[in-house]
Amino acid sequence: MTADTMTAIAVRGGSGPADALHAVQVSMPVPAEGELLVRVLAAGVNRPDTLQREGRYPPPPGSPATLGLEIAGEVVVGAGRWRAGDRVCALLGGGGYATHALVDARHVLPWPKELDAVQAAALPETLFTVYANVFEHGALRAGETLLVHGATSGIGVAAIQMAKAAGARVIATGRGAAKAEAARRLGADVAVDTSHEDFGQIAIDAGGVDVALDMVGAPYLASTLDALKPGGRIVYIAAQGGNDLQLPVAALMRKQAVLTGSLLRPRSADEKARLAAEVERVVWPWVEAGRVRAVVDRTFPLEQAAQAHAWLESGRHTGKVVLVT
Repeated sequence: MTADTMTAIAVRGGSGPADALHAVQVSMPVPAEGELLVRVLAAGVNRPDTLQREGRYPPPPGSPATLGLEIAGEVVVGAGRWRAGDRVCALLGGGGYATHALVDARHVLPWPKELDAVQAAALPETLFTVYANVFEHGALRAGETLLVHGATSGIGVAAIQMAKAAGARVIATGRGAAKAEAARRLGADVAVDTSHEDFGQIAIDAGGVDVALDMVGAPYLASTLDALKPGGRIVYIAAQGGNDLQLPVAALMRKQAVLTGSLLRPRSADEKARLAAEVERVVWPWVEAGRVRAVVDRTFPLEQAAQAHAWLESGRHTGKVVLVT
């Protein structure tokens, strides 16, 4: 590597991690007006990265082809309120799996003082996603109950903590006793092992739910809808179990329920800037107070991105997987 080049992870070859992901030398990116150049110290690994590797989630127009939606690092070239030497974490449209990355200055947040690089890199994509979907689309309020499916995923562990910080109750689901216990340790009021327990009936017995955050999709719809209180909201952020919902419309009307969902990555730069400001205003004080913390399951060197993807796809993790440079 020279001053004009950097190491990045390229997608070349088959869709499997070992075939597709390779460390290569590429040109050092040059920031445009309003962009930072950041020396990446750590980069979060997320499900959208694995989907992009498989060719099922192409980057938005203008975004780098390189994977990676969140980083922590040191500013090399500043812009906006950020100066060279500042330690930051940031949401990216892509490009995080590299030793340097470009980022819109409006999508950058201060690196929380008590966290290391790995913990800081585990925050942006996850906290932005949970805030947008649980607190904006789902309109979760203090005193309400949130049902979180996939409770030990990176999104799940953040959703549990953020809901509790906001004064809500949490019912969390996961496959296996170990995942249920991990959800309890994170603060879930009720944790369900879906390998042998009926989450719908347990949620009903616990008083029902106001908001459900679902990344499973079709297999869970009927039970989640049954568990909703009148006026409840189901928010989809993925459909790992199936996309095609068989919707019982009469039940939907009877519950006066709302089904919604969103993706973070395709949002406009202006919308991400608005969301960044809200996350800094609402969520960052929880992070700095230790009420919401980064839960990191495992780290891998940047050059071992393939192994990181394989581990994430195994489903055995609790919290985030992070690459370190």
